[in-house]
Formats: sequence, C-alpha cells, structure tokens
Amino acid sequence: MLEQPDAPFPPGLTARVELTVTDADTARAVGSGDVPVLGTPRVLALAEAATVAATAAGMPAGRTTVGVRVELAHLAATPVGRTVVAHARLAEADGRRLLFEVTVTDGDVTVASGRIERALVDRQRFVERAARVPS
Repeated sequence: MLEQPDAPFPPGLTARVELTVTDADTARAVGSGDVPVLGTPRVLALAEAATVAATAAGMPAGRTTVGVRVELAHLAATPVGRTVVAHARLAEADGRRLLFEVTVTDGDVTVASGRIERALVDRQRFVERAARVPS
C-alpha cells in the first residue's frame, strides 16, 4: 500500500482573489491607522485568502492549512472604490510546510508583496488542541 504524502500540493499552484475596497476595509475602520485607504490587515487577509484558495481543490479530507509565518511589504496606498487582486503561487512544498509567494496589485501598481508560510494540519486535532485551557 502506498502512503499519501503529507503535502499533496505541487509547487506552481496558483490562485487569485479580488476585493473592491470599501470603507470597512480602510486602515481607519480596522484600527491600523487613521487614513481612509486599504488597511494593511485587510491586505494581509486578502493575500492569505489567495493562499487558501490555491490549495482548496486538492485539500485532503479532514485536513486544512494554517498560517505560521508572514513577510509582507505594503508598498502603495489604495483608496476606497478601487479593486485589488491578490495572487498566490506555491513556491515550495516540503512535507507539511507550504511556502507561497504573494502579490497584491491595483492594475499595474504593486500594492504589496511577500511570502506566506502555511502548515498542513489535521483539522480536528488542531481545533481540539487550540481549545485546551493552558494549565
């Protein structure tokens, strides 16, 4: 019997996720500043959503990925009403470790770029461990 590898995801997988910026997405609204432009926490959430989308179709039953490390440079301001697109590409898959290269763009402008590392985990076991009360 052949064992299924821990990470059934080949490098090169991609996904994209779009967001039209609203007042709820601004730095002012999310508490990361006082300006009415796309807030960094929303940029990161969008980039993470793209990484999740990249693995969604091939996710084994009972498994999921969780974020473990982020390196993100927020390079340009995006006003309300503009549409940004997050692109994720799986650069490396090493066992349970998945390393994505991400970019967020507004047309030809790079709004953000970086790397997001995720780990493939057993969903139920992860949730049970997270629910434990520290002693």
